[in-house]
Amino acid sequence: MDPVSAFIASFKIPVGQWGRSFFTFLTTHFEWLFDAIADGVTWVLQSLIGMLLWFPPVVVVLLIAALAWWLQRSWKLALAVALGFGFIINQGLWKDTVETLVLVVSATAASMAIGVPIGIWAAHNERGYRILQPILDLMQTMPTFVYLIPVLILFGLGIAPGMIVTVIFACPAPIRLTHLGITSVPRPMIEAGEAFGATKRQLLWKVELPAALPTIMAGLTQCIMLSLSMVVIAALIGANGLGKPVVRALNSVNIPLGLEAGLAIVIVAIILDRMSRVRAGAAR
Repeated sequence: MDPVSAFIASFKIPVGQWGRSFFTFLTTHFEWLFDAIADGVTWVLQSLIGMLLWFPPVVVVLLIAALAWWLQRSWKLALAVALGFGFIINQGLWKDTVETLVLVVSATAASMAIGVPIGIWAAHNERGYRILQPILDLMQTMPTFVYLIPVLILFGLGIAPGMIVTVIFACPAPIRLTHLGITSVPRPMIEAGEAFGATKRQLLWKVELPAALPTIMAGLTQCIMLSLSMVVIAALIGANGLGKPVVRALNSVNIPLGLEAGLAIVIVAIILDRMSRVRAGAAR
């Protein structure tokens, strides 16, 4: 190493030590809070999983197929949903699939509940969005494995930290697309509402949100796919689901198990994608 580089490296900024001190402070003084959050999230998710597993798998599959038909009015989609989940049942992966569905749907609901209001706020606050942009860039570009370290320290192992990591990873999509949808509303449309004496709240609910709804629904679709892509990562920190068979297959080089679990994940992804696209079409 040349002298200049050696001189620079000799005064290393202790970022890692600062981070460890920060998380030590959090776990020392707020362990009760993080434990309460983890216990609450775990109870909700396990209750939903238990409720779905209480019903016979065929009943749940028929209900999901009926929901798919209601969203698109397509018997072809409903049949595809029934056949896809029938294949999963045949492969003995129904319990893992239910756990994955609950995790993905819950994480998507949480991400949309957080992301849409923040996106609306950012669309009406240009300075706030400029501050928010680097944070969103950091959340989207930081490797997902890096999230696991602080989440494991604060929340431990289990399905709750798996959901929290998934929300962190998926949340930027609805924020960005909600902001894009609101800021893309044609100015003449807003001026027409103002000309009729609409308040800011009325403009938001009756002009901006209806016009931005297709873009917001695209954010929902992306959020679902991003959440599903975290299935295997979540399995590494104790979350059950289709990610666990994939991890077991990877560790034991079990090709049949890996193919079965991989196909199940693909089927779930296609079903959720088609069902969420229907909403976007209906919104238009």
